[in-house]
This record gives sequence, structure tokens and C-alpha cells, in this order.
Amino acid sequence: MVGPSKQKSRTFRRVYTRTPGGKTVMHYKRRKPGIAKCANCKAPLKGIPRLIPTKFRNLAKTEKRPQRPYGGYLCSKCTRLKIIEKVRENV
Repeated sequence: MVGPSKQKSRTFRRVYTRTPGGKTVMHYKRRKPGIAKCANCKAPLKGIPRLIPTKFRNLAKTEKRPQRPYGGYLCSKCTRLKIIEKVRENV
């Protein structure tokens, strides 16, 4: 028997799971979001997990993004350039 109509759509991915009784059943799981991108150069950001919002919310603050200025917003190359630019402004 097919589940509710929202499970029939491809919004949810189908995962075959073995139960302890030996049956194979289908579970419907949310798809992962796209990878986080740098706001400046659009390169994929490292250190940011691809999790659905409910799982992401349960992570500690240090697991959500890198611990540096502009962490989770700019990649390390763009961060370096931005900091150098700010230092040159102030001098």
C-alpha cells in the first residue's frame, strides 16, 4: 500500500530498510539541501554540514560553521582578502 500523497512525490527520497523481522520496507526521508556557497566567489564552503534544518538546528554552534571571521559566509580565500582590505583601509 502506498502512503499518503505527499510520499508519492519525489520530494522525499525512498530508502529501503531491513526490519528486525527480516522484511524490507520503504522509508521516506527528506532530501539533503544543496551545499553552502561562498557569498563572494560562489565556491563550496568547507566545514558546513549538508543537513536538513531540523537536524542542523540540533548541532552545537561550533559544528554549524568554522570558527573564524566570516565563517559560514565567505570561503577562506575571500576571508583572507577581505581582512587584508580592511587592514589597508584603517592604515
